[in-house]
Amino acid sequence: DHHALYTAESKEYTLPAGQEKLQIPLRWESGDGLVVTKIFTFRRGDYTIDVDYQVENKTAQPWQGRQYRQLQRSSQGDVNQSRLIYTYTGGVIYSEQEKYEKISFDDMKDKDLGRNITGGWAAMIQHYFVAAWLPDQKESNYFYSKKAGEERFILGMVSPDVTVAPGATQTLVNRLYVGPKIQDTLESLAPGLELTVDYGFLTVIAKPIFWLLRYLYELIGNWGWAIAAVTLCIKLVFFKLSEASYRSMANMRRLQPKMLAIKERYGEDRQRMSQAMMELYKKEKINPFGGCLPMLVQIPVFISLYWVLLESVELRQAPFILWIHDLAAPDPFYVLPLLMGITMFIQMRLNPAPPDPIQAKIMMALPFVFPLFFAFFPSGLVLYWVVNNVLSISQQYVITRRIDKAATANA
Repeated sequence: DHHALYTAESKEYTLPAGQEKLQIPLRWESGDGLVVTKIFTFRRGDYTIDVDYQVENKTAQPWQGRQYRQLQRSSQGDVNQSRLIYTYTGGVIYSEQEKYEKISFDDMKDKDLGRNITGGWAAMIQHYFVAAWLPDQKESNYFYSKKAGEERFILGMVSPDVTVAPGATQTLVNRLYVGPKIQDTLESLAPGLELTVDYGFLTVIAKPIFWLLRYLYELIGNWGWAIAAVTLCIKLVFFKLSEASYRSMANMRRLQPKMLAIKERYGEDRQRMSQAMMELYKKEKINPFGGCLPMLVQIPVFISLYWVLLESVELRQAPFILWIHDLAAPDPFYVLPLLMGITMFIQMRLNPAPPDPIQAKIMMALPFVFPLFFAFFPSGLVLYWVVNNVLSISQQYVITRRIDKAATANA
């Protein structure tokens, strides 16, 4: 009877100092000789809970039953999370055949999951946390989902039938994980459980970045400085590509007077203006797209780092310096978003002005719009952006100065 009402021996339980394990037994009796004891086992510093059923059959007939392992939660997300940041909240299952699958609340509304799976697991996840039933990987279970109320949903599994002979006692073993998405811990518990740390389609790039971030944290002892250090490492890896991009931008900036002269001369004749521009590029040996292509190569890495900083529970409540006590929360005094805007403005001034007036106005507005947008983002993300801007400005300034000096010397 999965509606059985269990009783506890005590109203509260405490894990005593010096003791590593606490067991909480809940007991139910059928009245005709069947006794079921549900035992929760908690371990100090461990988010894995053993949930065992001890079935004692004192009747004269064999008892047959099955286990219901289920998770229930509201479809409403974390009220403390910014609405500007999307992270998945909902159900997830894993199987050897289909691997990692998201079962959204909309999926649960439309139809029951209804699938037999050997091994695997079922979980409900939100931004930094996961609750997951971890069955025996050799056991075949029936996975199901359903709507339980207006905004409540259930994801669970039903075990195969279990038979307990008259006069016999049998223990059914289960594991439940309820805690933060700590990748090493999740990986050790069940196949694919670490995928609940959702880096999306760039997981193959994001995982090494996280390993580097964690290694630097172990060396430095501060997640904020580790973010700055990993940003520096990525800039060093792409140093040559960035250099090529900044050289192209500097050369384009140097050609601005000549480009404006061509525009004034052929302003109404776009075909002749384009032809004259191409001749100028050819004469000066400049690729007009040379500043864009190297940056495009780096975009997947920057997106991956963004997801690492957004998904890593290690940054939650991690202090940086002075007023920043939580790198997963927005900067309370908006200092980092302000620095972000200032560095974006400086960087924009180093770049060649777009030839299109409308595009130029948009670029001018970005240093003012982006800080307003990122003021509600985790401070760890904004810190990365600020450090990246400072490093980019430094590299771009040095390269631009060299090109300007070389051009002056050759004049």
